[in-house]
Amino acid sequence: MRHPPRSVLSVIAGAVALFASAIVPVVSAQGATTACTVEYAVTGQWADGFQGSVRITNDSSPLTGWTLRFDFPGGQRVTQGWNGRWSQSGTTVTVADESWNGTLGTGASVSAGFLASGSGSTAQPAAFTLDGASCDAGAGPTDPPPTPPTPPTTPPPADGTAPALHVSGNALVDPSGRPRRLLGVNRSGGEFMCVQGRGIWDGPVDDAALRAIADWKANAVRIPLNEECWLGLPGVRPEYGGAAYVAAVRDLVSRVEAHGMTPVVELHWSYGRYAGNSAGCSDVHATCQKPMPDMQYSPSFWKSVASTFKDDRAAVFDLFNEPYPDRATADAADAWTCWRDGGTCPGIPYEVAGMQDLVDAVRGTGAKNVIMAGGLAYANDLSRWTAYRPADPAGQLAAAYHGYNFNACADESCWNSTLAPVAAQVPLVAGEIGENTCSHAYTDRAMKWFDDHGLSYLGWTWNTWDCSSGPSLISAYDGTPTAYGVGLRDHLRALNP
Repeated sequence: MRHPPRSVLSVIAGAVALFASAIVPVVSAQGATTACTVEYAVTGQWADGFQGSVRITNDSSPLTGWTLRFDFPGGQRVTQGWNGRWSQSGTTVTVADESWNGTLGTGASVSAGFLASGSGSTAQPAAFTLDGASCDAGAGPTDPPPTPPTPPTTPPPADGTAPALHVSGNALVDPSGRPRRLLGVNRSGGEFMCVQGRGIWDGPVDDAALRAIADWKANAVRIPLNEECWLGLPGVRPEYGGAAYVAAVRDLVSRVEAHGMTPVVELHWSYGRYAGNSAGCSDVHATCQKPMPDMQYSPSFWKSVASTFKDDRAAVFDLFNEPYPDRATADAADAWTCWRDGGTCPGIPYEVAGMQDLVDAVRGTGAKNVIMAGGLAYANDLSRWTAYRPADPAGQLAAAYHGYNFNACADESCWNSTLAPVAAQVPLVAGEIGENTCSHAYTDRAMKWFDDHGLSYLGWTWNTWDCSSGPSLISAYDGTPTAYGVGLRDHLRALNP
C-alpha cells in the first residue's frame, strides 16, 4: 500500500552499525605510524557463510581516496559488499572507496559491509593496511557505533505463544497439524520512519499497544521493514539503523509472539533508482515502493533477516511488498519473468533481484520459515503465479495477494478465476486488504470470500492516519476503530468470540 504524504527530513550519513545479537569481539588495529584504526566484526552467521563489517578511522592526514586490505585466514571468500568496492584475490581482500565516501579527514570514520562464504569459518583477520600503511594491533576507535538499546529486563506478558508454522499441502499448519489462518492487521512504520530520520516505529509498539491488537481477536501482525535501515547503510541515522533497528524489530517480533500472534516480517521499501511509469519517487534510496527488489542490497537484507529468525519458525517471511514490473513493460511474459528471475528487466534501470534470488538468499542460511511471495500489479495480480512460482527446496512457499476497492482484481469474479486456482495449490494470504472510503463494504465482501475459501487476510493498517488516505483501522492506539476499522474488528471478534 502506498502511504500518506510524509515530510522527508534531511538524512545524515551514518556508519554500518553492528548487529546486537551476533557481534563477536572486534579486531582493532592501529599502526606504529598511527595510519588508521580498524574495527572488524561478524554481524550475522549461517551454515555456509556470514555477514561482516569493517569500520575505518583515519588517524593520519586527510585522504581523498582510500584502499583497505586484509587477509582472510580461514578460507573465506567475499561474495557481495556495500559502501565500498570489494574484491578478493587468493586470501587477500580489498575494499576501496566509493565516489561518495572517498574523502576521509583526520579522525573521520567510514564503514563498509560484506557477505562471505565460509563453510562455518569466521576466523578474523590479524592485520590490515590502509593505502599500504600497516595498521597493527592496538586501541579501538574513539567514536564507536551507538550502543543498541538494552533489552527489557522483564519479559512481556505471555498472553499466548505463537506456534511454529509450516506448509502442508495448500494450508498453513501448526506443529500438531491444525490449520492456522492468519487473520489480523498490518503495523506500518518500520518502513518509513527510520529513512525519514524520525524514529523506528510510527506510534507505540509496547505491550499495551499489542494487547489492543490482540483484543480485536487478531492472530497475526505484518511488520513492514526497510532494507537500508536494517543494513545500517549511509543516509540512515545510526540511532535508527543497523543494530538499533535490528534490536527494535527483534523486540517487536518477540512481543507479537508473546501475545499469541504470528509475526510476518516483510521487505517494504528498497534501494534502486526508478522514475518510470507509476514511480513513487525518483530517489535511489529506500524512500518509496520500487517496482522490484534490487540485487545490490535485497538479497543481503534477506540473508541477514533469515539468519536472525531462522530458529523461530513462528515468524513468516514476506519477500517483497508490492511488485509492479508490469508497469515498466507492456509485455506480461517479460514482467512475470522479471518477477521470478530478476536481472536486467525491461524499463527498470537497476539490476533486479527476482523472487527466486530472494528465496535462495533465505534458504542459503538454513532457514525453513514459511515464505510469502506477492504477484504483479502491486500484488493484486496472481494470474500467472503458479506458472512462474519460484522453486523452494524447503517446500514452504505461500502466495501473497493485496486487495483494495480501487484495484483491478477486486470482486468475486476475479477472485474465483485467479485466486482460487492458486489457493488450490499453495497457502494464499491476503497480506493487505482495505478501502479508501472510510467504510467497510468492500472489506466485508472480501473477508466473506476469503472465509468461504478458508484463506488468510490482514487489514491495512494499524496506524492513526486519516482512514481515507491511509486507510487507517484505528483513531487511537488503544484500539478505538475508525468507521472503516469497525468492519474488521467486529468480523474478527465474531469469528473468535
